[in-house]
Amino acid sequence: MVTYQRLWDTLKKKKIRKHDLMEMADISSTTLTKLNKDEIVALTVLVKICKALDCQIEDVVEVKDEAFV
Repeated sequence: MVTYQRLWDTLKKKKIRKHDLMEMADISSTTLTKLNKDEIVALTVLVKICKALDCQIEDVVEVKDEAFV
């Protein structure tokens, strides 16, 4: 299980709207919906987001412990 709460916190801190992130990272609305639902997305998507936001992957995604149970 993953959560993208850190992404939303990063966006808030940087004062970037979700729609702006789509353009900055060149991701689709479908991908944004998956992120909103805490669904798995490709690592390439996460890298694009990190590059667009000039941040590290831990600023975007967190793996919850129950994923390993």
